[in-house]
Amino acid sequence: MHLPPPAPAPIVHADRRGALKLGLLGLAGLSAPVVAAVGGGFTHGVASGEPGAEQVLLWTRFAGAQDTTLRWELSEDEAFSRIAAQGEALASPANDCCAKAWAKGLAPGRWYYYRFIAPSGERSVTGRTRTLPVGRVPKFRIAVFSCSNFGFGWFNAYAHAAEAGDFDLALHLGDYFYEYQRGNYPSIKQTVGGRVGPLEEAVTLAGYRERFATYRADPDLQRLHQLYPMISVWDDHETANDTWQNGAENHQNGTEGDWAVRKAASEKAYREWLPVSDDYWAKYEVGELATLFRLETRHVARSEPFELVDVLKSKTPAEAEAALIAFRDGKWQDPSRGLLGAEQEAWLAGGLKASARGRKPWQVLVQQIVMGSVAMPQNLAEGMAATAPDWLKQRIEQAVAASKAGLPWNMDAWDGYPAARDRLYKAALEADASLLVLAGDSHNAWASDLDRKGRRLGVEMAGHSVTSPGAENTIRWRSPQDLAKDVVARNPSLKWCDTSQRGYLAVELTPRAATGEWRFLATVREKGTALAGTQRMTVLAGQRKFAG
Repeated sequence: MHLPPPAPAPIVHADRRGALKLGLLGLAGLSAPVVAAVGGGFTHGVASGEPGAEQVLLWTRFAGAQDTTLRWELSEDEAFSRIAAQGEALASPANDCCAKAWAKGLAPGRWYYYRFIAPSGERSVTGRTRTLPVGRVPKFRIAVFSCSNFGFGWFNAYAHAAEAGDFDLALHLGDYFYEYQRGNYPSIKQTVGGRVGPLEEAVTLAGYRERFATYRADPDLQRLHQLYPMISVWDDHETANDTWQNGAENHQNGTEGDWAVRKAASEKAYREWLPVSDDYWAKYEVGELATLFRLETRHVARSEPFELVDVLKSKTPAEAEAALIAFRDGKWQDPSRGLLGAEQEAWLAGGLKASARGRKPWQVLVQQIVMGSVAMPQNLAEGMAATAPDWLKQRIEQAVAASKAGLPWNMDAWDGYPAARDRLYKAALEADASLLVLAGDSHNAWASDLDRKGRRLGVEMAGHSVTSPGAENTIRWRSPQDLAKDVVARNPSLKWCDTSQRGYLAVELTPRAATGEWRFLATVREKGTALAGTQRMTVLAGQRKFAG
C-alpha cells in the first residue's frame, strides 16, 4: 500500500527578529513548503530512519530552555484514527533540544504517518515513514544522495526526489554538510545568493550543531526527511576534510585542539540531529531481495591516507618515476593499512555469507567512498593554460605521473587502500555474494564492474553530488564529454562516468535486476527541479557486471 504524502507544513509567520534570523541563514523570502519555525517549539520538522521490519526511529526538534517531554504517535492513516504505536520522547538542551524515539511492534513493509505533540498541545508537522518488507519483494526503490554543500547551490536534488514520491527509502552517503568557514569552499564569489552559511569553521560541538541547524532549515531537505525514512552514514566533512582515525587534513592540533575531542563532538551532533542509531555499522534486511550493509570507513579504523605530493617531494622529473614505482610496489600495498578494521571486516564477511546463503540476489554496500579503481588519462594536461595556478598544475602533473606508473589518483578513496579492498573482495568471493556498491564523496558519477583477478564480484554505482562541484570546476580546459571518454578509456573496469553534473542516484532493486538512474538537475544555482538528463545502467541478477 502506498500512502499519499502528508501535507506540507505551513509557512511560519516571522516577526522582525525572526526575519533577521532567517535572513542570516539565507532563508528570508522563500516560498517553499517548509520553513523552520523561529524561536521555541518545533523548529526543524520531523525525520525518520534506521528502518527495520517492525521498527523505525523517529526524530524531531523542540526548542526550549528546559527538558520537554513530547508525546509521539504513529498511525496507519493521516487522521491518526488508527494508532499503531505511541510513546514519549525527551527534547533536552543537553542534546540541542533534539528528540528521538523508537516506534516498535509495527507491521513489515508498510507506510505509516507520525507526529510529535508538545505538552501545550502544539503539534509537529506530520511525517511519513515505512518499515522494511519481509518475504518476497517484487521491487524496492532507493534515492541516494551525497555531498550537499549549502553555499554552492540549492538542494534541488532533494526537491526532485520528494516530488517523485516513489521511493521506499533514502540513503545519504556522507558530506551531509561541510565544515569550512564562510568564504572557503565555496569562495564568496562562488556562493549562490541567499545561501550564506555559518561564519566560522565547525570545530566545537556548538559549531557542528550550528551546521546542522543551518542545513536542516533548508525546506527541501526538511521535505525529504518528512517523506522518507533515511539511512545515513557520515563521510569526512561532517568532521573535517580527509578524516582518518587519528586526524584530518583540515585539522591543526596546535590551533584547533585535540582531534579526539573534535571527532567526539562531531559524532554527538550527528547523532543528535539525525535519526541514526549509535552503531558505527549496521545491516538492514529487505525481505528476500537484499541486505544493505552500512559501513564506517572514517572514524574507527582508517589509516592515514597517502598523499602523492609526499611521494614526489623534492624529486626531479627523472627521479619521480622511480619514486612512484617504489611506492606502488611497497608502501601502497601495505597489508596493515585499513579502512574498516578487523572487527568490521569480520562482521561484513559473516553478513555477506548469511545474505548469499539466504539466496538474496543483492548484497548492497552503503558506504562513503569510491571503490572501483580510477586512474587519470595520461593526456590530462593537454590544453591546460600556462597561466593556470601552480597548485592546479602540480595536482595535474601528479595525477598524470601516477597514471603512467600504474597508480590511481585519489588516495583518499578505496584506491588508497588496495590491500583492504582486496580483503573485502576476497570475502565477497568466498561468500558467493553479488555486490552492489553504493558510493559518494567524489562529486562525480561512476559505474564500474568489480572483479578480483578476473573473477566477477559485482558492480559499483557511485553517485554524483547534490551541489558540490565536480571535475568541471578545475579541469576547465577539457570538455566534460572528452574528459569522460578519456577516463573510461584509461580504466578497463570503468563502464561510464559523468564529471560535470549535479543531482542524485535512483536505484531500483528487483529479483531480476538492479538499475541505477543518475538524475542530473538542470541547475543548482537557481531553485527548480527540471532535469537536464539521466543515465541508466543495469546489472542482471547473478551476472555481476553491467549489462550491455
